[in-house]
Amino acid sequence: MEKRVLVLNLDHSPVAVVTVQKAMVLLLLEKASCLSAYEYLEIRTVRRRFDYPAVICLNHFKNIPYRGVLLNRNNLFRRDKGECQYCGSKKQLTIDHIIPRSKGGKTNWTNLVTACHRCNAVKGDKSPDQAGMHLRSVPFKPSLTYFLAEYAARQASEWLPYLESKVLIQ
Repeated sequence: MEKRVLVLNLDHSPVAVVTVQKAMVLLLLEKASCLSAYEYLEIRTVRRRFDYPAVICLNHFKNIPYRGVLLNRNNLFRRDKGECQYCGSKKQLTIDHIIPRSKGGKTNWTNLVTACHRCNAVKGDKSPDQAGMHLRSVPFKPSLTYFLAEYAARQASEWLPYLESKVLIQ
């Protein structure tokens, strides 16, 4: 699998994750500079060798409006680490409204959690307190940096120094 490259704005805020081809175009056109490279990897041409970029920084600030992280099933499961937030099960997962919609609960990051079928059925149309159930973690709205740090911990440790300060701030 091909490694991805983290693109930072001039202020070192994450902008995107791109392919190495796109990163190399930005570097060769001098629109970005390489901050970190993957160790033991390189790109070879007939005449030259290049470091395999891991993190690049744009040379000019780009005003990119923050769009936020989409609230969808996949991102909700990623935030909750694929576990039921009531019992910890990883099987037959579904989405649960903490405050049920019939009781005025909204469909947003702080009112949705991952729940297994069993816990969702036991809780039913009640709040967790009424059902005698407790959440394992407090639901929150994740940022792009949160998901990038999660990816970096698994696949690209070279990104972590550029994301750690951003994760702590949010």
